Amino acid sequence: MAPSTDVAVQELSHTTAEVSEIVFFLLGAMTIVEIVDAHQGFKLVTDNISTRNPRTLLWVIGFVTFFLSSILDNLTSTIVMVSLLRKLVPPSEYRKLLGAVVVISANAGGAWTPIGDVTTTMLWIHGQITTLNTMQGLFLPSVVSLAVPLALMSLTSEANGSSQKSSSLLSSEQMAPRGQLVFAVGLGALVFVPVFKALTGLPPFMGMMLGLAILWILTDAIHYGDSGRQRLKVPQALSRIDTQGVLFFLGILMSVGSLESAGILRQLANYLDANIPNADLIASAIGVASAIIDNVPLVAATMGMYDLTSFPQDADFWQLVAFCAGTGGSMLIIGSAAGVAFMGMEKVDFFWYFRKVSGFALAGYAAGIITYLAAQNLPLSLPTSLAEIPFISGS
Repeated sequence: MAPSTDVAVQELSHTTAEVSEIVFFLLGAMTIVEIVDAHQGFKLVTDNISTRNPRTLLWVIGFVTFFLSSILDNLTSTIVMVSLLRKLVPPSEYRKLLGAVVVISANAGGAWTPIGDVTTTMLWIHGQITTLNTMQGLFLPSVVSLAVPLALMSLTSEANGSSQKSSSLLSSEQMAPRGQLVFAVGLGALVFVPVFKALTGLPPFMGMMLGLAILWILTDAIHYGDSGRQRLKVPQALSRIDTQGVLFFLGILMSVGSLESAGILRQLANYLDANIPNADLIASAIGVASAIIDNVPLVAATMGMYDLTSFPQDADFWQLVAFCAGTGGSMLIIGSAAGVAFMGMEKVDFFWYFRKVSGFALAGYAAGIITYLAAQNLPLSLPTSLAEIPFISGS
């Protein structure tokens, strides 16, 4: 359908360049997290969870996952926290409920930072949102979208049972040599990416690759000459990351790119504008759709439908899309990567989640949107002195 082969090749080159930035970013982030996990670095987080009161544990797990997911991606956070739950709580309905809390928390935590979720990362890399404004605008709605389901779950019979006995497995896993150092450097590398982008103006994946390179040199130096520690090095970690997932994103984003190049997404945007004149309703509908359809193609399609001339950088629409696509997936267990991972790890079926959790997640989703819209109509802003800090004032 292209006017000429040259036009098709030009569009392909442009789309491939954009998609590759996201793919390299994900490869770097997943490898860093895998290295930290191989060194048992996350024991620093999990060892500090000491409460066995069911209701308190519900809130602790929720907020630990929430903040962990704001730095890691929601899929990795879910795998780490569900693995922890297996060591903290014996198999039961209560453990399933805690797993569902992890899914909701991971999705809510990933929505308010540029590196917390694939969809927010996509919007950030392509310039629709910036670091400070996103964190400022979406933190409170994300907290509300987690707090409401937690409060409602605290009233259920599962959360009011007897205290849970901890497993002895947790203490048996020893942290690898220099595990604390690897944890600190890995975490620092992830947090440094937005700073790197603001200071240099280079794409975020370059910052992620720089962080991975530093961690690679560090781990090679620490484990030099010890053949028994090969699994703790980057080459082995690269073989363990979810390459299938990365290739899935590659395929989806390239497919959406073809729809954008053919002009189909622009026609869809015009149709939505004509029939749903309210941009907030469109963003909310995207979130509801993300409970059924994967949020990556949804957000990619939205970016193709509306460019920065339709909605400028950091417009309310883009922030609401980031929030809704991130948190809307919690409403069904198949709506997010975190939910699918939980489903596989704990053998939870679709209908159990639908009966026990979907209503709570929907209440949190609606409360988060209301909070965001209310906050945008109130005269709240950060002090100007904070906004003048160079690495957080820009993108």
